Amino acid sequence: MKELFKHKTALFSLSIIATLIFLALFAPYIALYDPFEIRVDQILLPPSLKHPFGTDLLGRDVFSRVIYATRISLEVSLVAVGISVTIGTFLGALAGFLGGIVDLIICRFIDIMLCFPTIFLILAVVAYLEPSILTIMIVIGITSWMGVARLVRAEILSLKERDFILAAKLYGASTFRIIFKHLLPNALPPILVSASLGMGHAILIESALSFLGIGVQPPIPSWGNILIEGKETLEIAWWLSVIPGLAILVTVLAFTLLGESLQEILNPKKEK
Repeated sequence: MKELFKHKTALFSLSIIATLIFLALFAPYIALYDPFEIRVDQILLPPSLKHPFGTDLLGRDVFSRVIYATRISLEVSLVAVGISVTIGTFLGALAGFLGGIVDLIICRFIDIMLCFPTIFLILAVVAYLEPSILTIMIVIGITSWMGVARLVRAEILSLKERDFILAAKLYGASTFRIIFKHLLPNALPPILVSASLGMGHAILIESALSFLGIGVQPPIPSWGNILIEGKETLEIAWWLSVIPGLAILVTVLAFTLLGESLQEILNPKKEK
């Protein structure tokens, strides 16, 4: 934690993420208007003091909708990354520790999953199922665990030959205890880095799916479906595209910078 708070890039990214979490938690108090309220007399108003981010095609306040969309993006990314990290960590730990036929089967399964372009696999699954926030969370999670599994497997392969693991085996520790008590806590750094980078990736995927119309469904606000509204009125209502686009850019950048900072801080070979 001391290294983290000394790292300028990490502090910068954490401040952005903390702001986003604050906006998500207190959205009802920060939003100026009801994000679902339609006002036909205020259609496509430009940014002003009354409407800081302007209004959309139905006269809804874009500022309020962007604030509420922050909730959706963080919720989807958090749950999706939780699913992917859980699956990837479990399979990667089993493959690395048990080795042999178990390692072979899991590695081949990972290779098969990696052969499919992720975005097309997600599109196929989402198109088959009914679009909803829960569906998006699960689909992103179960199609994004392969990188985590490979990282954890490599780390476990390195750790399992260490003296403290051999000592645990000599004392009769069970496989479950060795994996979850000794190996995984020491393999935490790459998992944290992967989770941080995965948050940004999940937000991009969710925004892309919502932009294509098979993600978060209107009237629920999402950065992606606000963008698709702006696509039709780009020449006369630039704010509908620029503002949610900047929100996606800043959020993904913050999580990416945090992941890179964690990788640098947690690197055991880093010079102190």
